[in-house]
Amino acid sequence: MRDRPRYRINHFIRVSDVQLIDEQGKPRGIVPTSEALKLAEAAGFDLVEVNPTAKPPIAKILDFGQFQYKQQKIIQAQKVKAKKVEVKGIRLSIKIGEHDLAVRQKQSMKFLDEGHKVRLEVILRGRERSRGDLAKKTMDDFIARLGEGVVVEVPLSRQGGNVSMQIGKRKGTGKSESTNV
Repeated sequence: MRDRPRYRINHFIRVSDVQLIDEQGKPRGIVPTSEALKLAEAAGFDLVEVNPTAKPPIAKILDFGQFQYKQQKIIQAQKVKAKKVEVKGIRLSIKIGEHDLAVRQKQSMKFLDEGHKVRLEVILRGRERSRGDLAKKTMDDFIARLGEGVVVEVPLSRQGGNVSMQIGKRKGTGKSESTNV
């Protein structure tokens, strides 16, 4: 795991002086590194450089194993709190039926309410490939059915027979406002 910071401990601290914080968390001032190491060993703890960019660096007397464990727990808690946004796909067609459209509308609103993005896709087959304007009309009608709380985030793009766009929920809107289901 390269995302967590590396700490220099004990004899790996190569500076001559450090700002020392003892095991109770009280600042001891600027102390020679050798003396700080002796104090840490006498207390039965490690000397850990917690801020190497300060002038002189800040070192703390503490149990390094316990310190690493707490840091790992903090990182884990941040990962849990981070919201993961997925892009869900909905496929439409030019000749889609009314009931199928209603089902896809309901599914899209469910995805948007959960905080996900929705990628709308129309696959053009055969002679439909020459009618890209119908795919755009189908998507525009579908977005209009979803209501005012929806915004186009990635505009219409065409790649071969696939026409797609990405939509999301407008900031500041609560649950879906669609009533056309």
